[in-house]
Amino acid sequence: MLINRHCLDKLSRITSMLLLALLSANPAMAHHGFGRFDPTTEIQIEGTLTDLEFVNPHSYVYFETVASDGAVMEMGCEMRAATVLRRSGWSSELFIEGAHIVVNGNPHRDDPSSCYVETLAIGEAPTLERYQQLNEDDSAQRPERALRLSDGTPNISGDWAQEQYLMAQPKAVGARGVLVPKTMVESIESGEIDSGQAPGAGWGARPVTLTAAGEAAAEVLRNEPPEENPRVTCQITSILFDWVFDGPINRISREGDSITIEYGRDLVRTIVMNMDSHPANIALSRSGHSIGRWEDDTLIVNTVGFLPGRLAGNVPHSDQLHITERFTLQSDRLNRVVLQREFQAEDAVYFTDLYSGNDNVLLADAPFAVDECKELAFEYK
Repeated sequence: MLINRHCLDKLSRITSMLLLALLSANPAMAHHGFGRFDPTTEIQIEGTLTDLEFVNPHSYVYFETVASDGAVMEMGCEMRAATVLRRSGWSSELFIEGAHIVVNGNPHRDDPSSCYVETLAIGEAPTLERYQQLNEDDSAQRPERALRLSDGTPNISGDWAQEQYLMAQPKAVGARGVLVPKTMVESIESGEIDSGQAPGAGWGARPVTLTAAGEAAAEVLRNEPPEENPRVTCQITSILFDWVFDGPINRISREGDSITIEYGRDLVRTIVMNMDSHPANIALSRSGHSIGRWEDDTLIVNTVGFLPGRLAGNVPHSDQLHITERFTLQSDRLNRVVLQREFQAEDAVYFTDLYSGNDNVLLADAPFAVDECKELAFEYK
């Protein structure tokens, strides 16, 4: 790393406090908000590219620039997560050490050595925009595939990811850019579809009523130090939340009587098929113990045996958490193969009702990989 240690230490302390505030307020804003940066101020900085961290939940480009007093300042500016950049056709090879770099974006509210990247130009290459797609035709990543396996069950194996969310700029005067599914950008920008009709990015609110014990546990989560939050330390939050949040690529594979789900956040689940009940004395874990069965063309998965933690944001769960997921292959309006997941979670200790929802993933537009995760405040690899 070639960024100034004093600046990094300072930024780490600021990041810790702000991340805690953001995570407590809204999980969807934790990595997509502007909390640390000033969106009302636009800046342009140029210098010499020195380093790159191609990591999740945000990549950072580092460069040296000359400050107004003539001193050399080492900058570290935030880009999107490595996974979504990779899905968009970006790679570390684009960032050539020693090349001239021009960054347009927004300043950090408290640290002059950090910024938020909107566009960047490296050497003589064309300017890159934050959400730019360098692989517009990703059909090669979604080859034709059999919808059923030889045993007649649906073919859910493969690499899956939620459709990418990109920034669309509506035509309406004064309208701000909004994150929408990739296939809706053109319709939003042409005015054919109102931006308010687009499904929201991120996890969003999923109401559940907490017991008195659940409320007390939620209060603990709201006040815990940042290093205790799994998102900040690059650990998985829950098997529900991390399936789609931040656009990960996950892999499903089948072998014998088991189905394996590998999360892009570095968690592996094994679903044991044709088992009537969970064994006694399960060792508690973040992934839990999963058993599955086919009901017509739907895979039903029951999971118990969780370590106490959080489902998302400040929604706590105890070791009595029980999650039921239903995976079904479908086709969408564009005739793409979609794997829909419906889920519900019950917890007799912390919930008085069900925590439920659904999400969709497509065949991924890039290969599965566990991309390195490293927060500024806490390093994890």
